[in-house]
Amino acid sequence: MLGLGLGLALGVPACGSSAKPATAPSPASSATPTSGTTSSNAGTSTTTATQAGAATQAGPATQAGTATTGTTATTGTTATTGTTATIGTTATTGTTATTAAAAAAEPPAPLAPGITEIKLPGADGGVFLDYLAYDPKQHRVWVPAGGTGRVDVIDAKTGALTPIENWPTKEVERRGRKMQVGPSAATVGDGIVFIGNRGDSSVCAVDAKSLTKRGCVTLDSSPDGLAWIASTKEVWVTTPRDKKIQIVDAKNASALKVVGAVSFEGEPEGFAVDNKRKVFFTNLEDADKTVVVDIAKRAVTKTWEPKCGEDGPKGLVFDGAANHLLVVCPAWIEVLDAGKDGAQMSKLDVGDGLDAVDWTPGKRLVVAAAGRAGKLVVASLPATGTLQEVSSLPTAKGARNAVASEDGSAFVADGPAGRILMVPAKK
Repeated sequence: MLGLGLGLALGVPACGSSAKPATAPSPASSATPTSGTTSSNAGTSTTTATQAGAATQAGPATQAGTATTGTTATTGTTATTGTTATIGTTATTGTTATTAAAAAAEPPAPLAPGITEIKLPGADGGVFLDYLAYDPKQHRVWVPAGGTGRVDVIDAKTGALTPIENWPTKEVERRGRKMQVGPSAATVGDGIVFIGNRGDSSVCAVDAKSLTKRGCVTLDSSPDGLAWIASTKEVWVTTPRDKKIQIVDAKNASALKVVGAVSFEGEPEGFAVDNKRKVFFTNLEDADKTVVVDIAKRAVTKTWEPKCGEDGPKGLVFDGAANHLLVVCPAWIEVLDAGKDGAQMSKLDVGDGLDAVDWTPGKRLVVAAAGRAGKLVVASLPATGTLQEVSSLPTAKGARNAVASEDGSAFVADGPAGRILMVPAKK
């Protein structure tokens, strides 16, 4: 997930407040744009939730992480958030990069019927979005919103959004283009959500219910993905720049501390955890390998070769009941038998631009958003390990990294348009 080496920065001072739930957006009912009205209260932040068919994306469609400009035309009902939860003091440098082609921008494509757009505050020109997380206990989607300096928390049932503000951000240059980075990854623990921030190389704990901040720790390298290890109450953080996973002791959410690391012969990308067998999975993206790590020994025990190609493997999903591992390649997903040395059981072509995918163990459904292909695929994963497509829906170019709620609804990160696409489960 684009391991950006951002250097060492200071942590975020602790503070925060409870947040009230936001007004729910209206669900999309047709592909015809309809005008809406805005309602707001003094002292609250607002975000728009636009019905399917509304013109939404600013400028031409681009890959996630690319800053764009343009005039965003939206229709639909505007959702008003509750009291904003705040954290610390924002430490920012520079300005967010913009492009100069707004005047020549193509009209944005309408969304497919049924999809609801949830605009992210401060992301009108696009924002880099990476790892989202779903909290099944609170029924919330956590969206670390990068250069906006916010972590946006969405009610999965209503679409209402509450921003947690004032996270440190930082301007970096990537591939010759300047961009603003900040919170970029989330993982859900036991009543706590942990946030990785590329703006200051920190990992912070936030109360999952009240949205108040607990403690932070600063790493010596920029964090990419975060994984909660329930068996040890640790957070394992991939830091691709130094080819490591850094281990954070999270037994006390108010006093996080780095207690170790695991080194690899490649850049770790993606993660999955088998708490029953106490193993951790990650990919070595630049080596086209998937490795198995003993959590207690903090050592690699097995190495598999998924054959994803030059771009390497991306995300991972683990089916604990069947002991199967899903390896996400750039355009397809492979199912490996973790109990038989990673033997391939099935393969499903999805579309170009895959990264992280998610699944609902109860319904045994996998949701996969292909950014370059601009579509969302839902697939069934029976215990036999034969992955089969159930449905396919067009989304938007650059929309990727979906997470799923327990009923099978999907929440897709559309960074180029500064929004989350809320796709309800099929009845």
